Amino acid sequence: MQNQKRVVIDAVSPKINDGEFYIKRVINQIVTVNANVLGDGHDIIAASVLYKAEKDKKWSEVRMQPLNNDEWTASFVVRKQGFYEYKVEGWVDYALNWQHGITRKIEDFQQVQSELLEGIEYLNAIVDNVSETEKTYVVKLMQLFCDEQLYKEAIIEAQSRKLHSIFSKYPKKKLANSSKTYQVYVDRLKAQFSTWYEFFPRSASEKNGVHGTFKDCEKLLPRVAEMGFDTLYFPPIHPIGEVNRKGKNNTTEAKEGDVGSAWGVGSKDGGHKDLHPQLGSVDDFKSLINKAKNLGIEIAMDYAIQCAPDHPWVKEHPQWFKWRPDGTVQYAENPPKKYQDILPIYFETEDYKNLWNECLDTLFYWIDCGVNIFRVDNPHTKPYYFWNWIISEVKKKYPDVLFLAEAFTRPKVMQQLAKQGFTQSYTYFTWRNTKHELTEYVEELTKTDLREYFRPNFWPNTPDINPFHLQGANESKHMQRYVLAATLSSNIGIYGPVFEHMISDALPGKEEYANSEKFQIYHYDWSKKNNLIEIITQVNKIRHQQEALQQTNNIKFCNITNDNLIAFYKWNDAKTNELLVVINLDQNHTQIGTVQLPYADLGIPPGNQIEVCDLITGNFYNWNSEWNFIELHPSLPFHIFKIKK
Repeated sequence: MQNQKRVVIDAVSPKINDGEFYIKRVINQIVTVNANVLGDGHDIIAASVLYKAEKDKKWSEVRMQPLNNDEWTASFVVRKQGFYEYKVEGWVDYALNWQHGITRKIEDFQQVQSELLEGIEYLNAIVDNVSETEKTYVVKLMQLFCDEQLYKEAIIEAQSRKLHSIFSKYPKKKLANSSKTYQVYVDRLKAQFSTWYEFFPRSASEKNGVHGTFKDCEKLLPRVAEMGFDTLYFPPIHPIGEVNRKGKNNTTEAKEGDVGSAWGVGSKDGGHKDLHPQLGSVDDFKSLINKAKNLGIEIAMDYAIQCAPDHPWVKEHPQWFKWRPDGTVQYAENPPKKYQDILPIYFETEDYKNLWNECLDTLFYWIDCGVNIFRVDNPHTKPYYFWNWIISEVKKKYPDVLFLAEAFTRPKVMQQLAKQGFTQSYTYFTWRNTKHELTEYVEELTKTDLREYFRPNFWPNTPDINPFHLQGANESKHMQRYVLAATLSSNIGIYGPVFEHMISDALPGKEEYANSEKFQIYHYDWSKKNNLIEIITQVNKIRHQQEALQQTNNIKFCNITNDNLIAFYKWNDAKTNELLVVINLDQNHTQIGTVQLPYADLGIPPGNQIEVCDLITGNFYNWNSEWNFIELHPSLPFHIFKIKK
């Protein structure tokens, strides 16, 4: 049967892979939909965005507004967690087309009595749908349009804004066309805004050489909260394998007393559903979770789907591993790195359904213990569709659960993991150091389709990565890196207390920590105070106060006359909170320059006075010019200005 629809809907955005994957938002965030909507000839067309929460029966509607070149736009707000659906609908609006036509004829002094009679048809079509007040007006017009004695009054009303408003409010969508239906998944706010702190629980003891416990971790919670972190991430806290256990500095032979790598999961003491016996009991862990929650902190758990050679799965489910002809299992490798203490899971096993279900059941077990955030180790070494399935299954039952992908790998691999359902992702920020590198990377994250589904989490360091620019770096460099992360991205994290204590000794020529904590217990002075800790605390406080820093995508880099200085403007969606951030990228020298204010984006004429407040120092400045002088010393290498218009 031939299609009589006259309106074409094309290039709907946002969408990912033409709707194969969903876009992402958090509660109360805006979805702005754009589309090309066009019809044949010169008739007036109209368009709407229809949207609803997945379980709602009725669609809500918001009319689209025309832009340039047949482009249309409309926005809606997502109010609750879970899936929403949205689509674009377009139609020829015959009533508005009639009003447009009769107006043109009246302006040309043509007689339009016949056209007025045609208008009665469009009024009659909506008379039963309008309100009582509107109905009185519509009935009056129907009488007026057929009374030749009242012609002058009739042509005035035929062109009126009031009639235009009623026709727009009650469209008759004859032969309407619709786009495909697309999805948006709505998370809780923490998916978009989080501040992570990582430490090894086994290093939490106050006594040197003593294995830390969950009770020791409880004593550190006030310190983490005081610094302004809301997510405390622990590397794996499960039993650690004894077979092929790694020694200090990643040696292949462990000596007596060596604790091994936390990522070598499983031993005679249990596997992924068990806790390292020296850390404490399940009740101890639950107590830690609850006490952290009382301080506004969530515990994030490491989810590492891999096994030590003596993990219970190896004997109970040998089919989940790939055995070589000599009866051994190939250990994990990521050349040139070798992990002799870890056996990879064989995801091509014929028993994959039981494997997948056990992996899911493991997540459910810890969620039931109170964990709602998981940092997933090396997800790129497991099948993408496995992650799609397991994350979907978790979200159906526990929509609050969030997943951070630890995948420092190829861009398209990281992007695919985000498409398959990961809430957040580690990024290349760790290695982006120059102004050009930072600007280019953030522009890619915020000005392309990545902004719709890839939520970056910026980490200056991790236990695996001691970047060259931090090795031997001074306090100013550490401040610079933290402030860059904390203002460019709404999700950030550090591995501490290594970062704030500025411990950066490295293996020669490698981005790895010397005497890595991954393979031994450290003893820290957790009471230590320094200027860097104070700055981290202040910046985290500012992040929780300023909505502009609680999102990543609203950013514009500003011109500044010095490549050692980087400047950018950030704002919240409502533009009720606007900031200008300027950072000195030279950790050793004072840098000066002039920064260009984004007057057009601020919505004020050039030359108008702007008052800015430095949120770190509390100093106020009145700027009367588009270009303004900046001087930043390494001792305090940044400004976070709040703009007051």
